[in-house]
Amino acid sequence: MIQLLSRMVERLRLGRRTVVGIPTVWLWVFFAAPFLILLRLSVTDMGEQLNPFAPLLSHTEPGGWKLNLKLSHYLSLFVDSDGRWGDTLYINSYLLSLKYAFWTTVFCLFLGYPFAYFLARSSATIRPILLMLVMLPFWTSFLLRVYAWKGILADQGIVNNVLMALGLIHEPIQMLYTDVSMLVGMTYVYLPFMVLPLYANLVKLDPRLLEAAHDLGASPWKSFWLVTVPLSRSGIVAGSMLVFIPCLGEFVIPSLLGGAENVMIGRVVWDEMFSSNNWPRASALAVIMILGVVVPLAWYNAKVARQAEKEHS
Repeated sequence: MIQLLSRMVERLRLGRRTVVGIPTVWLWVFFAAPFLILLRLSVTDMGEQLNPFAPLLSHTEPGGWKLNLKLSHYLSLFVDSDGRWGDTLYINSYLLSLKYAFWTTVFCLFLGYPFAYFLARSSATIRPILLMLVMLPFWTSFLLRVYAWKGILADQGIVNNVLMALGLIHEPIQMLYTDVSMLVGMTYVYLPFMVLPLYANLVKLDPRLLEAAHDLGASPWKSFWLVTVPLSRSGIVAGSMLVFIPCLGEFVIPSLLGGAENVMIGRVVWDEMFSSNNWPRASALAVIMILGVVVPLAWYNAKVARQAEKEHS
């Protein structure tokens, strides 16, 4: 009997190690290892050979070692050629990326929450069809979907032709290569990433809570704000992160729908890597962007964990 119990305990421990170990290995292989490679490239002195993988340690005579670290790649992100802080192409690109990522997240939440709520409250017979419609764009090439918006928003595109046919305008409106085209394209592409986490959260909401709020005299709108929205906070946070983080480093949509002034950080990294052949500076840009996302997320998770501990204690 004791041997049987010990085997069961050992199997439970093995199961826990497997469940925890697989995500840990995944994070190390596909996040930590690439990040460490980027970090190593960002402090590399390429020298005259322009070798982005130049050794960080070099042998000197007699029998010494020299550490070859070049931190100027980080300094150049914040200081321009005249020695002024803050007003550089890289800082402006970061701020522009933050602006577009923020507004895209806001628009996706504004459009996605009602749709997710409708999905969660719809009949179980039509819910699979509605979910399929949400995921249907993923069956089409990402590039084709973005190119389609070029045909819709162009000067001779569908929108301008319809407006002129209705007599609402007399000449085409400039919609392509503007902030409007950028936000429309990014909101369209990332809207499903907001809808699905919200739906997964709202579908588990107990409708008896809303009935109790109504019985206590709350109006439908008040019960929505006081019951539904707070209980769906985790879905809002998850959806916002799934939209905000990829939007921050978006490259394809700004290249196809954005103008010359819509230079986001993804395009800057591409130019530094492949046009200027400056791999260390491109890696420094990527490291700063990753830390700018990971550090606030880690702080938020720690804050949530502390609040949960206080509630249980």
